[in-house]
Amino acid sequence: QVELVDSGGGLVQAGDSLRLSCTASGRTFSNYPISWFRQAPGKEREFVAGISGSGRNTNYTDSVKGRFSISRDNAKNTVYLQINSLKPEDTAVYYCAAKSAAGSWAQKDFYGYWGQGTQVAVSS
Repeated sequence: QVELVDSGGGLVQAGDSLRLSCTASGRTFSNYPISWFRQAPGKEREFVAGISGSGRNTNYTDSVKGRFSISRDNAKNTVYLQINSLKPEDTAVYYCAAKSAAGSWAQKDFYGYWGQGTQVAVSS
């Protein structure tokens, strides 16, 4: 069992940076790949970035490559999403999720645990 708490969102201006955090309870945190998804108003929840349990492997959706960076500190049970050069189209609720089944990073069905979400709003 893993419980996830997302934090770090806020209202920012285009070009600013944010670092989102996903903090987990549970002793087996390092067993789980963790991903960030986002959901904009009226749109489907979409995969943004993922990181393996060890932190050695990462995966990003094409639209955020070069601006987003995912990392983790297993000693702190925390995964981070660094977002640079924010754009208005990055406005969304961002969710972290723990991957509990093998399969595509982008497939929501393979994630058994979700955070509550943190709102990111980018003004132009």
